[in-house]
Amino acid sequence: MAETTAASGRNARAPAPGDGRAAAEGSRPTPTAPTLLEVLRELDTGPRGLTEGQAEERLARFGENGLPDRREASWPRLFLRSLRDPFTAVLLCLGLVSAAVFAWGTAAVILLLVAVSCVLRATGEHRADRSTAALRELVATTATVLRRADEDAAPVPRELPVGELVPGDVVRLGPGDLVPADVRLLRASGLTVHQSALTGESAPVAKTVDALPSAADAVPPVAGAAAFEHPQCCFQGSSVACGSATAVVTATGARTRFAAAHGRGEERQDPSAFDRSVHGVSWILIRFMLLTPPLVLMAGAALRGRGLETLPFAVAVAVGLTPEMLPVLVTTCLARGAALLARTHGVIVKRLPALHDIGAVDVLCLDKTGTLTQDRPVVDRALGPDGEDDPEILHWAAVNAWWTLQLADLPAPDALDEAILDAADEREPAAYDGAAAVPFDPLRRLATAVVRTPGRLGTHTLVAKGDVQAVLERCALTDDERARLRALATGLTDDGLRVLAIATAERPARQRAYTPADERGLDFRGLITLRDALAPTAADALHVLAGQDVAVKVLTGDHPGTAVRACRDLGIPVPGDGVVDADVIDTLTDAELSELAVGTAVFARCTPDHKARITRALRGAGLTVGFLGDGVNDLPALRAADVGIAPRDAADVAREGADVVLAEKDLTSITHAIAAGRHAGGNIATYLRITLSSNLGNVIAMLAAGLLLPFLPMLPAQVLAQNLCFDAAQLAFAHDRPHPFVLRRPTLLRPRGLLRFITGFGVLNAVADLATFGVLALALHGPGTGDDEAVFHSGWFTENLLTQALVMVLLRVGHVPRSRLRPSEGTPVAAGRGPGPVTRAAIGLAVIGLTLPPSPLGPALGLTALPVVYYVLLTAVLALYAAGLLAAGKAYERRREARDTERAGEQGAPDTRGTASHGS
Repeated sequence: MAETTAASGRNARAPAPGDGRAAAEGSRPTPTAPTLLEVLRELDTGPRGLTEGQAEERLARFGENGLPDRREASWPRLFLRSLRDPFTAVLLCLGLVSAAVFAWGTAAVILLLVAVSCVLRATGEHRADRSTAALRELVATTATVLRRADEDAAPVPRELPVGELVPGDVVRLGPGDLVPADVRLLRASGLTVHQSALTGESAPVAKTVDALPSAADAVPPVAGAAAFEHPQCCFQGSSVACGSATAVVTATGARTRFAAAHGRGEERQDPSAFDRSVHGVSWILIRFMLLTPPLVLMAGAALRGRGLETLPFAVAVAVGLTPEMLPVLVTTCLARGAALLARTHGVIVKRLPALHDIGAVDVLCLDKTGTLTQDRPVVDRALGPDGEDDPEILHWAAVNAWWTLQLADLPAPDALDEAILDAADEREPAAYDGAAAVPFDPLRRLATAVVRTPGRLGTHTLVAKGDVQAVLERCALTDDERARLRALATGLTDDGLRVLAIATAERPARQRAYTPADERGLDFRGLITLRDALAPTAADALHVLAGQDVAVKVLTGDHPGTAVRACRDLGIPVPGDGVVDADVIDTLTDAELSELAVGTAVFARCTPDHKARITRALRGAGLTVGFLGDGVNDLPALRAADVGIAPRDAADVAREGADVVLAEKDLTSITHAIAAGRHAGGNIATYLRITLSSNLGNVIAMLAAGLLLPFLPMLPAQVLAQNLCFDAAQLAFAHDRPHPFVLRRPTLLRPRGLLRFITGFGVLNAVADLATFGVLALALHGPGTGDDEAVFHSGWFTENLLTQALVMVLLRVGHVPRSRLRPSEGTPVAAGRGPGPVTRAAIGLAVIGLTLPPSPLGPALGLTALPVVYYVLLTAVLALYAAGLLAAGKAYERRREARDTERAGEQGAPDTRGTASHGS
């Protein structure tokens, strides 16, 4: 909030009347509110309130004054709704088909996984639905209302339930009262209101019956929504900090601003990054699984004359393509990451998929106040009339701040006064003897302290401090001098500073009270500039975010200069064309805004609707967006983002609408959450890449073997046993630690990229299987080898588990370009030293593949012991396969980097995602 400010007394950070941020900036008029007379005429009421008959008629017409009822879906309904997920539906169908052909083992495993997945999803959604009940605690229960028995009777104050309030009622407000509805002030005395539940701003806001200063002297509010700008209005959900007022009710029930924001919080959210990824992957699997059984059946019938006896094998092949453990592994990865975040950093992930989404974030949108900067100003410089440093100006500013606080009987200094007193020597103001004070007034936009100067009997010194324009108007200056000083203040404001003017005057001592009329003929002393105090951890957190390939975009209601200065002080690069005033947004189409938003670092003077539209535009540009907000006015953007983030002390409705809740409004917590999300997302992506490529290779090999062999290439029981072994081993990915290189790039699952990967590596896996067929045909077929069918099944069973174990180890990290490694990250080989959970699981899988066929359990599955020569030849096949995997991995990474570079060039901006997302 680097605008010029008039605030010198209490509530300087209030919207326009309290700030009076004016002449130095004024480029945009504040929206004008209807006059009080127009409001009373529209409501057909007056200062004496409504009669009982009028109130009853309006209550019947408008309904009770309460939040809209919300129907919560029951747990069984949510459970059934979760079956609509395409992947879950296909698994359910495969389970039912398996049961129909009496493949009870396969059916039991699949149906159990479907049930677990649906229970977890339904329970999480049901818990989130119930949490919105806390909203009603923000609404008052009773209110003091003026009602009349009839038209001629005098109004009588009555305490009524807020549900009985109607538009046109006149209510009284006092300190500590909750505002019961949206109201327009009739009378007010020193009224300030907490609007943090609506705007997220912690400072109380000054409210006044009078209109704002002229449009030329007015600017947008500090960081509030346009709907909350008018100082003549108070809104449901806010509370009175001090003062008193009488007001007329303008809106009740669902028509209040608070209820409208509450309704936006319940709107159906667009699919998140996780939802889009899962649906994309699911439809890839669906196509393969729907295509595989008919191909197996048709091939068996056409070439081998087999009929429905191949149906169990066809179902087993389709199941073999399915990553049955995906729901369990996803839940385990996300739950472990969420639990670790809550335990170590106080970050609560309310919706498990949101952990994946925050790991996929490549753009983080946030406000400036309270995130990049602290919610308080600090003194920057004290300048004389010539623009040079002059410590005497800070001295007089401290005298004004101290004695205004003491003599005006204010409970605490306002933020600007507190900053001045912190910067000055506290002994200086106390050396004077205070005589009187003319407190800050939103219309005058300055405050004056009257003191007795030591050693000067019979003389009072007036010290005025406030808005530059207001002070200059009261100083004895020529027009040229006044214009020069105004231009000096404008330049400071454009540089992102708030500016206060200081003036003094000598007056003969008197007993008569001082009034605003005495603020004339002042001597201009100089200017005090203030800037926002930077958040202590913001610079380090921004450095970490840059290392995580996350672009930060500032969406603020402040003046552009204020936001740019904070960004510059924190090291956020803001190019010359990287700042956009929100007024421009209204002139752009969605496509134009998407193109603009990608290259813009700061959006200034944003309303809530602007923030939501910018967020949607960034998503429309193909980016995964996180939004950090803390007020009711942030709800539209929180809902529009892929992942909404709110601090624990945010407004209840914002906190309930967010996906991730931080212990503090601190960017450091977000960097920890991003790292945890990428950890979980990287493991999920690695699981899918390895599982699907191996499964696809097996399916291709099975189809080829089915066409070449006079018997089934693998029995259904063997397919099931193989899948169970592989799936159990791959649960180790839930406990794996990805390479640090993976954690510094977004981990978004891209279905097209995943399809390219599994197709390429699946074909490579199928080639290894076909080579194994050749080994079996050349080395094992012939006299003395025993049962050809059992030998083939055993040889392929062993080779499958060994190749899958090899894939788990070699494709876990993939090829990481050494040029992109940081010194602290080491090499992929070094990162894999020491048997981690994946390595141990791969070793276990290999041991099972080697020992199960000759073991006592082998005959039960139709397996048998293999001759030693097979293992020798298999070793050669595996060595060639490993070399092929490494070569293919390097080629794949090179192509992927080329695609990312091309994509970044098409967007006309640096690639905010760094290298391609893991799994793409």
